[in-house]
This record gives sequence, structure tokens and C-alpha cells, in this order.
Amino acid sequence: MNTKFSDALIARKNAGFIPVIPDIKCISPKEGDLLQGRNPVDVAKRLTETGAPALSVVTEEKNFGGSIKLLQQVVNETKLPVLRKDFITSTEDLKITKESGADAVLLICAKQPLPLLMKLYEQAIIIGLQPLVEAHSKEELIIAGKIGAKLVGINNRNILKLEKDDGNISATKSLAEYKPKDAILISESSIKTPSQVQDAARAGASAVLVGTAIWQAKNMEKFYLALSKGMEDLS
Repeated sequence: MNTKFSDALIARKNAGFIPVIPDIKCISPKEGDLLQGRNPVDVAKRLTETGAPALSVVTEEKNFGGSIKLLQQVVNETKLPVLRKDFITSTEDLKITKESGADAVLLICAKQPLPLLMKLYEQAIIIGLQPLVEAHSKEELIIAGKIGAKLVGINNRNILKLEKDDGNISATKSLAEYKPKDAILISESSIKTPSQVQDAARAGASAVLVGTAIWQAKNMEKFYLALSKGMEDLS
């Protein structure tokens, strides 16, 4: 299995930082247009230069304004390990993901029955993608463990509501203890401040994924650095 994505997170953590994965997302269903005239590929390059160990690219078009083309451009321009975020439901989706240059792919427990989830997980590994299995409940984390997930995400919001609910870091705090043993845990969504990043890390998250808050920051680079400041600040 390709572990380039998770290896980049571990390396960043070993360097003394909280690994923060910027989410390259054009539209927030709750907050609206995030680009505000900016080029998302240019932003990805800026955040790469600021120290991002890996990137996430939302390719879902209808609600989030993403595309496979955007994924390909970010992969080619940044050379970082990239996670494709979308509602993956078929092995053809996985093939397209791999051909686009992504290193990892999001598989959402809430979006498919267990047999399909297992099939997608196994096929992703076969073709060289690292699956990030996303959960929003204790039951889904147990499922992630059953299929052998080594990279697990806790979405602080309910993805079935397209991020329009009022999720918060408490989901990570309450669910982190149920993650599969030895799995790398990523706290996703609804993270707005450096203190929330540190709360997620204290709860057991190895990394965090932050999108909207970075896009809304007056100075994206400065805000990113504040989010990912040293692990020593947790003591």
C-alpha cells in the first residue's frame, strides 16, 4: 500500500509540529464562495511553501465546486502527497483518483453499506491508494477497525448534511478513544482556531484537516503557521 500521505504526516509530527492538512475547497455549502477571486492552485502552492506536509483536494462539483482537473493541477504544481475528497462509490472512482496522481482517497462510512466499503478499501490498496476511512460515530469507528483501516478520520460535522450542521471539536474529543488500534487519526472539519487544533491533538488526533477557516483568514500563511505550531505547546 502507498503510505506516502500518512508518512508525510508522521514526518511533520516528528519534526515537532502538529500536522495540519489544508483543504483545497472552492465552495462551502454553509459559508459560500471561499475562493473570493483567488486561484486555488496558487493557494495550494503558497501553503506548500508555508510548510503543509500534505494537501486535501475536494473534487465534488455540485456542492463544493471541485473537479478532477483541480486535483491534477494541485498534484502537479505542489508535488505533495494529496488526498482526494469526494463521495467515492465505485472502483471506477478509485481508478480515476489514482490516474489523477492522488496518493490517498477518502472513503466515507456513512455513504455506503459495509460490503461496498470493504470492496473499495481493498481495491484502493491494490491499486496503490491509501484509504482514509471517515467516521462520525462510535459505530463507524468500529467498522473502520473491522476493515483494517490504518488511516482514520473523525468528521466533526455530519457529512450527510453537507457541513451545514453546527459540528465542533467535541466529536473528536468524545470519539477518539474508539479509533482502531495503531491507526493514524485525523480530526476533520469545523476547526477554526489554534486552540481547537491543540484540543484535537490532546484528544488523540495525530493530525487535523482544516479548510474553511484557512480560506477565511486575513493572512492564510500566518494563520496556517499558528494552527501548526509546535507540539511542545500541548504540555
